This record gives sequence, C-alpha cells and structure tokens, in this order.
Amino acid sequence: MSKKLLIIGAGEFADIAYEYFTVDSDYEVAGFAVEAEFLTEEEKFGLPVVALETVETVFPASEVEAHVAVTSTKLNRIRARLIEIARSKGYTLANFISPHAMVWRTAELGDNVFIFENNVVQHGVKIESGCVLWSGNHIGHQTRIREHCFLASHVVVSGYCDIGARSFVGVNATFADNVKIGEDCFVGMAAAVNKSFDTPGQILNGNPAEAAKVSSYRYFRIKQ
Repeated sequence: MSKKLLIIGAGEFADIAYEYFTVDSDYEVAGFAVEAEFLTEEEKFGLPVVALETVETVFPASEVEAHVAVTSTKLNRIRARLIEIARSKGYTLANFISPHAMVWRTAELGDNVFIFENNVVQHGVKIESGCVLWSGNHIGHQTRIREHCFLASHVVVSGYCDIGARSFVGVNATFADNVKIGEDCFVGMAAAVNKSFDTPGQILNGNPAEAAKVSSYRYFRIKQ
C-alpha cells in the first residue's frame, strides 16, 4: 500500500468505504473526519476520528488523499457539500472502483466516485464527480450520469441516456435508450422510465413511469 486515505464521514457508508478501500485498493486508510457537531467518537477501527473543520492540521492534504463517504441524504446535497469543503482544503479526491466491476477503457470518471462490485460501465459513458453506483448496475454506452448521483442496485440504464445531477435512482429501475431526466429527480424502485422528464425535481414511479404531483424538493424539504 503506497497511498494514505482520509475518509470523510463516520456512518455506515464510511464503514463500508473503509472495508472496500482496505481490501480492494492500494490505499491505506489513515483516519476519518466529520463535522464537529457530529463528532461523537475519537476512534473508528483503531484510527482517529477528527473534526473536519481542522482536519488539515492532523491529515495535511500534501500527505493524504480524501474520499467523502456519505449516502444520498437530502438528495445527495450533504455529500456534494462535503466534497466542496474537501476541495477547498486542497485534498485530492480518490475514487474507489471495485476490481470486480467492468469499467470500459473509454469511460470517463470524475473524482470521488464509488463503484461497487458487478457494475458494468460501457463504452463512452461519462460519470461525473461525486457519484455512487451500488452493486450490480448496467450503464449503457454513451450515457452521462451527472455529478453527485446515487444509483442503488440492479439499475439498468440503456444507451445515450442523461441522468440529471444529484438524482437518486432506486433498485431495479430501468431506462430506455435516449432518455433524459432533469436534475434532482427521485426515481422509485422498479420504475420503468421510457420517456424523458426534463423538468428538475420530479419523483418518478411506475411502469411506465409517471411524475408524481409532489416534487422531490417538497418531499425532501429542500429549499431551491
């Protein structure tokens, strides 16, 4: 192991990130950081947990890289905000790409991307920064997944799709070719999206998927 890693977060996803980075990457986790108001423990897995506000005094950005391991809370806004904080402190943001995933050589990835096992990422796909792809998804050729999206397991995204920033896609959801959804959309479990929904903040459910009357902003109490 030649590279040191700081994990930003201390919840369940941070625990998972610690396991995956430790077992299946060339990073060695050096510690954890959380915002001071959520600092409830001094150690995790025998490693220090420190306040994010002053983390650079313990883990200088010149010595460690960082990964923000936070789930889709507030339609991915918490993860997005913490990524910007890490960048402002000068950290290089590491990706985790499972060696048990198939990411084609022409795929383009941003930073702070986490791709679990059994994902298939095909030719020409663009996955922007801050995205999480849980286990077993298929991302079809030339698709673009914009920043800070969260795809749960066994999602099928066909070719030439465009998934809007900060969107959440539930397990077993399916997208037809050339489908576009706007930013901040919430796609429910097993939804079959066979047409585009360009308006931001929609909740999509059903087969075929239709938009709910309530927006994702109202449902998650998010100020636009």
